[in-house]
Amino acid sequence: MSNRLKDQASPYLLQHAENPVNWYPWGEEAFSAAKKEDKPVFLSVGYSTCHWCHVMGRECFEDAEVADALNRAYISIKVDKEERPDIDAAYMEAALMLTGAGGWPLTAVLTPDKAPIFVGTYFPKHSTHGRSGLLDILAVIEENWRTDKERLIKSGQEIVNALNTEAASKNAEAEDDFVHEGLRALKRAYEPRYGGFSRAPKFPTPHNILFLLSYFERFGDGGALDMAEHTLQSMYRGGIFDHVGYGFSRYSTDDKWLVPHFEKMLYDNALLAVCYLEAYRLTQNPLYKSVAEKTLAFLSRDMAADGGAFYTALDADSEGGEGNFYVFTREELVELLGSEDGERFCEHFGVDKKGNFEGKNVLNLLDADILLNPSAEKLIPAVFQYRNRRSRLFRDEKILTAWNAMAAYAFTKAYRILGGDNYLKTAKGCLDFIEKNHYDGIHLFVSSKGGKRSREGFLEDYAYFILALTELYRADFDDRYLDLAQRLNSIVIKEFWDDTAHGFYLYGKSSENLITRPKEVHDGAYPSGNSVMALNLLSLSRLKDNTALFEYAEKQADFIYARAKTFPAGYGFYLYGLLQRLNEERIICVLKDKADLDKLRKNFTADITVLFEPTKSYPLINDRTTFYRCDGGACYAPEN
Repeated sequence: MSNRLKDQASPYLLQHAENPVNWYPWGEEAFSAAKKEDKPVFLSVGYSTCHWCHVMGRECFEDAEVADALNRAYISIKVDKEERPDIDAAYMEAALMLTGAGGWPLTAVLTPDKAPIFVGTYFPKHSTHGRSGLLDILAVIEENWRTDKERLIKSGQEIVNALNTEAASKNAEAEDDFVHEGLRALKRAYEPRYGGFSRAPKFPTPHNILFLLSYFERFGDGGALDMAEHTLQSMYRGGIFDHVGYGFSRYSTDDKWLVPHFEKMLYDNALLAVCYLEAYRLTQNPLYKSVAEKTLAFLSRDMAADGGAFYTALDADSEGGEGNFYVFTREELVELLGSEDGERFCEHFGVDKKGNFEGKNVLNLLDADILLNPSAEKLIPAVFQYRNRRSRLFRDEKILTAWNAMAAYAFTKAYRILGGDNYLKTAKGCLDFIEKNHYDGIHLFVSSKGGKRSREGFLEDYAYFILALTELYRADFDDRYLDLAQRLNSIVIKEFWDDTAHGFYLYGKSSENLITRPKEVHDGAYPSGNSVMALNLLSLSRLKDNTALFEYAEKQADFIYARAKTFPAGYGFYLYGLLQRLNEERIICVLKDKADLDKLRKNFTADITVLFEPTKSYPLINDRTTFYRCDGGACYAPEN
């Protein structure tokens, strides 16, 4: 029997539409019911390709006993974190404050006024091995609500008050030397054997790699380049990269990058492609070009939606278990490829009889002599076709604005660095889709599915769309993209900017008010909206020679610096933006004709403003394309 989720667009909510739990979507209907029936609210936040969300779903939400407990004593709400990052952020902040840990599924119990009285993550049905079971938790809260409700309500309000207490740190003037402290912090966090910046589980954190590459480019620090290259090569060696179908999984469960958490996300692959492209630009190592091309090929083949956009994610689970789609036995590969080719393939990709994952093998290059082996790679198409006959993975087919902007950013970078009109066409098609389907001229929207648009966008939606538009302008020099970026930037300042304490809120003034209005500053799995806006404000102020925007850029840099200075390793993209801030060079290029555009596209060393028509202030010299250069407050004679 279906519940109230059956008419929702979110793939995650639809996965729970047949649960025996009487789920509500987030909304006033649910909280009105909680008040009317005098029940606490059970809140479950997750996303459609989350492995542990699936596990808890099978163990608890498909279970009649758990459903009876929830339906009897609670009003139950399901939330897709990718469609409602504001709800997720508000209660994740409570989880971090109260337990020191977070993650998904996020599990919370609220008062009918939305105040949290309990928060956690995954819970099994029954208590086991020191982990509380959901049935026991529900029973305790149900009893306390019946016998001591006022204490729970008071506790919830105290948590809300604590969440809304402004952090003690005040804004401080950002110091250019902070980039050096950022490098030292990443050196301290660096894991030298296999790369990366933590022990298991290991996440790619592409923003840290981009900072290291940019630091090397500016200061020539070989240590920064070594950390970036070692991490990029180690990730490719491991099973976190899909050597058959390409693309990266979300993270590695071990230090070696060998066994991944098998879900594939659009954002990881977009931002990692940018890292490999930048590494290729700086080193000309063909390995990085190959990995970038393979990653973008995966997106174009497996994640492309009709109309030019990209879908969200591929699930980790198939045929009842995690990773079943991706792993092989040695015997099946030898049988498929024949004795000689099969043995060569298995040797190159680390496949043995014992296996490295539950008796089977995650393909990897940890012990390979060379990383680009033509004789082994020519066998991949046959393995790919064989694998595709297995049960296909669930694909989350909603289209997210922020993540699509990341993809467009990556394809634009590919066009600038590798050339190829197809990359430019893909980037334009993706951004044009967002503009046409997710923007009404007043607001940007979070997502769409099946042509149906969701709610108004959050900071990251605007921030990444602006980032991609400015990058596309630098590739194509079409003023339309820069003008749209400017219009969206004005909306961000109007809707999200904090005039008092500075920085940008996660959701805008016209959005639903929650228990707290957070500002996400720290870079997580991908850069925060505040970090991206710091770079956007700087870029737009320079591209449009806008002093007012530069003042916002300075305030934004100071706002983040006050929070980053105690933990610089957690602010990689902000550090990347600070490096761009150090570059004071500005070039205005007045083109004789568009034939000179190709000479400009690959120039990554300066901010270039392009004028297609000479002006009174910037005329052509000798009737040729002319450059006007200023640096450090001084301007130089025009030259060509």
